Amino acid sequence: MALPTLRIIGFILGIFLLTLSLSMVIPVLTLLIYDRTGDLDPFLWSSLITAIAGLALVIPGRPENAHLRPRDMYLLTTGSWLVVCVFAALPMVQIHHISYTDAFFETMSGITTTGSTVITGLDTASPGLLIWRSMLQWLGGIGFIGMAVAILPLLRVGGMRLFQTESSDWGEKVMPRSHMAAKYILLVYVGLTVIGFASFWAAGMTPFDAINHSMTSISTGGYSTSDSSLAHWEQPAVHWVSVMMMICGGLPFTLYVATLRGNRQALFKDHQVRGFLGFLLVTWMVFGTWLWLHSDYSWFTAVRIVAVNVTSVVTTTGFALGDYTLWGSFSMMLFFYLTFMGACSGSTSGGLKIFRFQVAYVLLRANLQQLVHPRAVIKQQYNNHNLDEDIVRSLITFSFFFTITIGIIALGLALIGLDWVTALTGAATAVCNVGPGLGPIIGPAGNFASLPDSAKWLLTIGMLLGRLEILTVFVLVTRAFWRH
Repeated sequence: MALPTLRIIGFILGIFLLTLSLSMVIPVLTLLIYDRTGDLDPFLWSSLITAIAGLALVIPGRPENAHLRPRDMYLLTTGSWLVVCVFAALPMVQIHHISYTDAFFETMSGITTTGSTVITGLDTASPGLLIWRSMLQWLGGIGFIGMAVAILPLLRVGGMRLFQTESSDWGEKVMPRSHMAAKYILLVYVGLTVIGFASFWAAGMTPFDAINHSMTSISTGGYSTSDSSLAHWEQPAVHWVSVMMMICGGLPFTLYVATLRGNRQALFKDHQVRGFLGFLLVTWMVFGTWLWLHSDYSWFTAVRIVAVNVTSVVTTTGFALGDYTLWGSFSMMLFFYLTFMGACSGSTSGGLKIFRFQVAYVLLRANLQQLVHPRAVIKQQYNNHNLDEDIVRSLITFSFFFTITIGIIALGLALIGLDWVTALTGAATAVCNVGPGLGPIIGPAGNFASLPDSAKWLLTIGMLLGRLEILTVFVLVTRAFWRH
């Protein structure tokens, strides 16, 4: 790779670090408001260190007559996530007195909007730490949206090229210029965050809890200000607000833009959105009725509890309303399956995404029809667009390596010494960016603090791979990538 290209990438990473340094002002202001001046030093020093590193990369300047090629985006994307995590972890080491391994795990979980945590005592934790965790998820959510709509379709990673057609974004010119699209998407993201804040506050949360949960629900991240997550608030209104915010974060953001620009039916006509909402509604009703029949809850209470937990897992948010692993083996198996779902592409959600299951169904139906009518020419369409061979190949490749990655990480965790439930569900929740796993250790009532450091680093790799759609990272280890 040419030196000018590396300089451009370094220049952009420097801008990211300067932005990260500036964002640490918000925890500082929060600490001043809550009169916790003793916690200021960790953020002030971390901000200074991050700013110096950013300036070191920016001061040499951007080389002229050098441009990033599509292949260079792989390195920039992976590098930006890693570099930001390295420096964003610094305040946690100092303010919560945890190891750098734990701090990096917590930061990677935040920036990838996974939601797995190693920190306990959140109810009495520093407000600066709590707002910083929430900010990491909020920034990670908007960062992934930008990557999903601007970079992944260009690079044809993991079937994301289909996003161009399924959400009618660039293919049907939602916006004439990409930078204008980015402004509209940011406007929508901020607007939904403000709406979430007002709704959580009106539902019964304090303003501080409301802004934290608004940021971590729209980003489908799942960090809470309480160890009990949403179970800390008994008001049903809080639970339903969280459900609606998670759904909003799980929808394609370019369709919000299309709606703002006058296409009022953009969201409701999209096959992926309709499939996602329909799947949630059916699962709420069926699973809620099952819980009602097997518990002392009223039907409405059972549906509400199920709606929160199911929506949280499907959108890969990670909030929990009680310990659903205590509902029996059927419940545990169902939640394990839901771990892989994901919401819509172009959203803040992780996982396989709904559209891949829909396309798989289209392919299955076409193949069955071909068996019955071998000479027939059968159209394979999704969202009124033909599924060409390139899209099908990329979808199959992504799905295969997605599954293989979970299997390899689970095997590595078992080799370290974790039991099979913790190993398998830990690997799945990391790669799918869900948050809690299953079992007594990393389930919704536990956390990842007791895991060995080696397991935490392995899970951190899984979070990064899952968030960047696997192939974006894998290509960096190929010999062909580093050839000129």
